[in-house]
Amino acid sequence: LGGGTLLGVGIWVTVDGQSFLNIFGTISSSILQVVNVSYFLIVIGSILLVIGFLGCYGAQKESKCLLMMFFSVVLIIFIAEIAAAVVALVYTGFAETLLTAVVTPLLKEKYGVDKSLTHIWNVTMREVHCCGLNNYTDFTDSYWLEQHKTYPEPCWILCPSVWGIDSPCSSSPVCCLLQGCFSQILEEIKTNAGVVGGVAAGIAALEIAAMTVSMYLYCHLDQK
Repeated sequence: LGGGTLLGVGIWVTVDGQSFLNIFGTISSSILQVVNVSYFLIVIGSILLVIGFLGCYGAQKESKCLLMMFFSVVLIIFIAEIAAAVVALVYTGFAETLLTAVVTPLLKEKYGVDKSLTHIWNVTMREVHCCGLNNYTDFTDSYWLEQHKTYPEPCWILCPSVWGIDSPCSSSPVCCLLQGCFSQILEEIKTNAGVVGGVAAGIAALEIAAMTVSMYLYCHLDQK
């Protein structure tokens, strides 16, 4: 049911995003990204729908094959989540290098050209209070800088006049540029580590419970 709901919402937003915005647009500025979020919802909804079908139909029909498929899919997702968490914790520097190699060229070439990408980055930079992935130099030699002769508006913030006109940010004594989004996001995660950990633990508990129940049913069918 959850997967079907997400899939339905994703299709709705893709087909008629404007009506979705008219209803939910005032809830959060982030909702303006629905054009891109819709595809994410469709993918996640489809996956959850398939997994849910395997579990429910397998239990209803007492199909050992479907129950084992359900167990295997959930186990693979569970292992992938643990692996992703370990990589994120241990190889933060590597992740930053990898993201820099992929994201920075996109910012230089597509920011200001691709409306969708530009909007996503503008919302992200405003909400997180950051500029670029690493810092404002991600926009150096970019299409945006060449066309507008300045860095994107979300990058600017009022600063004490002690910066002076020799600030690397601009010729204005009261403005400077925010730090990169990667470090800001890491800081936000650290600040809300308890909430992030609680959500992750809840998801892990649900997955373990799903695997336990499916394996119990699988073994119970053997006893029958």
